[in-house]
Amino acid sequence: MRQWLKPLVALSLVLLAGVLLVFGPRYLPHAASTEAGSEAAETATRPVLVEVVRFEPQRTRIQAVGTSVARQSVTLYPAAAGEVTAVHFHAGQAVEAGDVLLELDRRDQVLALQLARVRLQDAERVMRRYRGIGESGAIAEATLDEARTALETARLEVQRAQVALDDRTMRAPFAGYVGITDVHPGDRISSDTPVTTLDDRSTLLVDFEVPEAFLGSIAVGDSVHLAPWSAGRSLAAGEVSYIGTRIDRLRRTFTVRATVQNGDDRLRPGMSFRVDLALEGRRYPKVPEVSVQWGERGAYVWALRGSQVSRVPVTIVQRDGGWILVDAALDEGAHVVTEGVQSMREGLTVRLPQAYADRINDADAAEDREA
Repeated sequence: MRQWLKPLVALSLVLLAGVLLVFGPRYLPHAASTEAGSEAAETATRPVLVEVVRFEPQRTRIQAVGTSVARQSVTLYPAAAGEVTAVHFHAGQAVEAGDVLLELDRRDQVLALQLARVRLQDAERVMRRYRGIGESGAIAEATLDEARTALETARLEVQRAQVALDDRTMRAPFAGYVGITDVHPGDRISSDTPVTTLDDRSTLLVDFEVPEAFLGSIAVGDSVHLAPWSAGRSLAAGEVSYIGTRIDRLRRTFTVRATVQNGDDRLRPGMSFRVDLALEGRRYPKVPEVSVQWGERGAYVWALRGSQVSRVPVTIVQRDGGWILVDAALDEGAHVVTEGVQSMREGLTVRLPQAYADRINDADAAEDREA
């Protein structure tokens, strides 16, 4: 190339660059508008994270102090007075219903029973004789009536003598464990002398007081957890078996009784328990704590309706760790915004990260299959 052409080419290139710089945007509007549209779309669609709304009952925990009694518990007294001839139990012994516990001197009662039986036999012989004579008409009807009365009286005397003899023996009225006794052979006791105690502690009844505000929230059959105050005792499970019918006017409480099975005999009547009763109330939507926002009109959440968000007012019912039960117009299975809540506004179009959206869709599909 000739030397004089080089400066001319360089000048032409500089002029062309200037023209493009000045007039290029006017002739290239498509590229500029495309880039601006992308930025606007990115601004209009906000990325967010959401959580599924679940419904759970409101739970209230009641703690109280209860005292236990045996299912059956009695203090045994002799049916009659007399001298003790035998004691057939020791403290803490397990006995069955009908087992002999104590015997009194019974010699007079044995003789009285024998005498009553002799009189009965005599009355029966007289009655048989009179019946044989009565068939021939040789005996008056009044005489037959007297014989019948004497026979019935003799039978009653035998029964009464048998009862008096039975009263000389004390038997266990039901199965259980006998307590300590101060009665020994040779002692003379009366019907007012306590011999021992008998407890059926296979089942314990634990009574405790509940504030009247919870009347109607507790039902027979509700589960109760009980923990003895004594060291080394494990928790015991029971259920509500009785609900008091009156409210104490001074303490404003009512009595609840729980039944506790004690098959392993590790609990005792009279023990005190720490009672823990969990009550379930109305079901409410459960949302993450981070999704709840506060404004001039109170608390609210951003609910996802399709691809847009809507502001839903809520009332706090109960906190549970990082979750909150709320009273709100939310359906089970709805979604509330948890990440990006600060930049939300009514009707804003949002989008979920693809991996996050796929996970939610898979979870919803699994729930639909289970349903």
